[in-house]
Amino acid sequence: MRQRQASQGMRRAREFEAFVAGAAGRLLHTATLLTAESPDDNPRARRLLTLALAHTYACWDRLRGEDPYDRARQYLALRFAHGAWRRHGVLLRGRTHPSSPLSRLAPQERLILVLRLYEGVAEEQAAALLGLPTERVRTICDRATATLLHPPRELAPPVVKAKVVAS
Repeated sequence: MRQRQASQGMRRAREFEAFVAGAAGRLLHTATLLTAESPDDNPRARRLLTLALAHTYACWDRLRGEDPYDRARQYLALRFAHGAWRRHGVLLRGRTHPSSPLSRLAPQERLILVLRLYEGVAEEQAAALLGLPTERVRTICDRATATLLHPPRELAPPVVKAKVVAS
């Protein structure tokens, strides 16, 4: 009995290691896009990835034909959404990488844009995952895309005219 459990545990560990070897890079990139951190300095993205992988490993035996990548991506998105919306985006906006175009977006916009355009999740699936109406997901995605494609122009500094003093 113990030998069977040990062999099942080793098989589970090998399967999970193979999954991590194949999926961790893409999941880390997804987490980095969500947090809008620099790819070189992304502690929040790495924390999100670690939590998602730990959750996936914990429910590995219950997946029963379900795609582990989908499970990890869902947990990653929900964990990000929970943290972002609980804080109303205040902390997440302040810590984003300033040169990232995604840092201009609100956390909810970033999440929906990454799910829809980078991960290829259908509107209906994204809506169900986030508990939003499909039309709301479509509107947020359109608004976020427009913000990225047409960034607001920064105001030019006021021109100060110098007074010429006659001598």
